[in-house]
Amino acid sequence: MLRRAKRIIICLLLISLVLAPSLQASAQTESYTYSYEFFGLQYESPDAYTPTSLLLGTDLGIGDFSNPKSLFVRDEYLYIVDSGNNRIVVVDRYFELIRIIDKALDDGEEITFLNPSDVYVDVNGDLYICDTDNNRVLHTDKDLNLIKTYVKPEDPTILGETNFIPLKCVVDKAGRLFVLAGNVNQGFMEFDKDGNFTNFTGANPVKATFWQAIRKRLMTKEQRARMILFVPTEYSNLAIDKDDFLYATTTTFTTDQLATMETVNPVRKLNSIGEDILVRNGYEPPIGDLQWGTGGDVSGPSRFEDVVPMDNDTYFCLDRNRSRIFGYDFQGNMLYAFGGLGNKLGYFQYPVAIEHMGTDLLVLDNRASSVTRFTLTDYGSYINDGLAYYKEGNYEESANYWRKALHLNGNYDLAYIGIGRALLREGEYQEAMKYFESKRDYDNYSKAFSEYRKEWVEEHISYLLIGAVVLVTIPLIIGRIRKRFKGGAARYERKDRDL
Repeated sequence: MLRRAKRIIICLLLISLVLAPSLQASAQTESYTYSYEFFGLQYESPDAYTPTSLLLGTDLGIGDFSNPKSLFVRDEYLYIVDSGNNRIVVVDRYFELIRIIDKALDDGEEITFLNPSDVYVDVNGDLYICDTDNNRVLHTDKDLNLIKTYVKPEDPTILGETNFIPLKCVVDKAGRLFVLAGNVNQGFMEFDKDGNFTNFTGANPVKATFWQAIRKRLMTKEQRARMILFVPTEYSNLAIDKDDFLYATTTTFTTDQLATMETVNPVRKLNSIGEDILVRNGYEPPIGDLQWGTGGDVSGPSRFEDVVPMDNDTYFCLDRNRSRIFGYDFQGNMLYAFGGLGNKLGYFQYPVAIEHMGTDLLVLDNRASSVTRFTLTDYGSYINDGLAYYKEGNYEESANYWRKALHLNGNYDLAYIGIGRALLREGEYQEAMKYFESKRDYDNYSKAFSEYRKEWVEEHISYLLIGAVVLVTIPLIIGRIRKRFKGGAARYERKDRDL
């Protein structure tokens, strides 16, 4: 009996030893970073970013942040808009407290803030503060001396009875101030460097669907009067890149509108006249998740609350719906996504702002009153370097870094395409075609094939010309031979008759 019991125990131990590694592996492969392939299927990916630190107000000895709404980075300093406490907290890259901004000075008189919602700092250190509940934007120097106050334009045709509610702001190199104002759907309010309102820019286009247009034509005048007006939607945020292009996000759209992509683009890149010039050459346009289910209180598509353009022309969109971060390259290809709802480091409860300090990403969680820092991994660096060297024209080095990324993630479509694009630029058309074909990048495959065909024709033009000459001359020679043969035969026939 004892022997039998021992055997059973030994068998159980052996089974546990066999299963332990697999159980451990399954626990460690929980998806945090992921991407999508050609058919829109999600697959796990190595982490491109990893969360490394968390900042709370109590860590700085200043009490909890209260309803924080925005972040801004200039050089090595992070500005945290602590709205509920009517202050802006400034820390360095090591999350050490530098100063607290809770007032400005107007000829020595203190001006306090009321629910500030955003701040922009220019290269000279001047601050532009959205003093939201005071209905103004304050422009101060680095010592907080008031330079200018932006308020509601006097022209009643601009905002009518609507209050000036500045929510977000950026400033370009020419000193023009762009303001995202509440209850305004004509686009961003633009002010010149002297503080004068000039115009609205970047209004969301309005389009009725085909069936809505037909329905409207069939309505009576009274029915049309009662019909809901199609008005431009409001933006949720804006940012500005190193070249003064505005990036804007919007969250006010329906699932049907997103499916057609005719009336909505969740993220846009606006030029100086407000036109959307964002490149969308990926498998799908930049919309966040391509598949979405319903879990808990979460349903529907991604809703981009904020966007941050990086120095290498990639950009990251912050999804408030599922608390995820989506990275895109300058062609609109999705690089990867990561994050999620939760209380662990790297997860969020209600993210509202994203910024970058160098390659680090910083995310503000409004509900958790915290800032999370994400640091680039080797895998993420390989992707960045592959993109950077490609833009510089160093295609061989670009391909090398894409191969390194591919070594860590053999399923990464963009690595295959990146290598293919580098080979295409280097003139290795046949090899490039193989990479494009493997990931169904038919546009680039067509480009490579067209160049390969042109190259083949150039290399074989002499043979083609010789062949063409041969094809033309051989029938002529044969025709002449036949003619002579027929002529000779006819002469012999006449001679025979004469004899």
